[in-house]
Amino acid sequence: MDSKLDWLINFLLDEMPEYRHDAANITDKRILLRSLMNIRPPMKLDEKFLELQDEFLSHERESRGIVDSDSLPEIFPKISLWQGDITRLKTGAIVNAANNKLLGCFIPCHRCIDNAIHSAAGLQLRDECYKLMLAQGHDELTGQAKITGAYNLPCDYVIHTVGPIVTGALTQRHCGELESCYKSCLEIAEKNNVESIAFCCISTGEFHFPNDIAAKIAVKTVKNFLDESVSMKKIIFNVFKDSDYEIYRKELTA
Repeated sequence: MDSKLDWLINFLLDEMPEYRHDAANITDKRILLRSLMNIRPPMKLDEKFLELQDEFLSHERESRGIVDSDSLPEIFPKISLWQGDITRLKTGAIVNAANNKLLGCFIPCHRCIDNAIHSAAGLQLRDECYKLMLAQGHDELTGQAKITGAYNLPCDYVIHTVGPIVTGALTQRHCGELESCYKSCLEIAEKNNVESIAFCCISTGEFHFPNDIAAKIAVKTVKNFLDESVSMKKIIFNVFKDSDYEIYRKELTA
């Protein structure tokens, strides 16, 4: 795997020589590869690069361990709560909290979910998003959703949605836009015959939506959808922080 890693790094550095950097050990090399993939703009993809990238990312995926959503216990009928890395979930679709460019996060190794999902999926995900946005001709609107392939992720699809950015006081418009995110994701999932979906905590990180109010909106919207849907079999609320786990646990068991 070391030789593949070296080849991938050198290929990207040949494309972007201004970022040439020596990495001394395997940990530094993994960080460097992810950083280079994060900052690489959409452009023609090389077949050999993709072949080796997919082998490397598949190995990384197996090393992290895959969690089958079917094995997650239900905390409410058809709803599970799981704390962990969303990129490990084997399910119909995972939801990405994207920005309005829909191209992923360009900040090297940023801790946002957008960066994590694109890094684990591979460069094909940015390429597909770029083509979608090129065809659309404008930035993605808040509250809407797009569906793409998942590539090296264990899920079948990635659903990208742009949540509201809260600066200052929370408004009814913010709340309505967040509700629209959940509705749009569920509708596009059902339209594409996706029977299970994992939601991240949309807008609560970099976009500063209050966590407790966001959870109330998320749970209410999902429950209302399940009252009408006959095809959706499972919805997972995925959280990373202990505090978010407790917020969702209380909301779902109230």
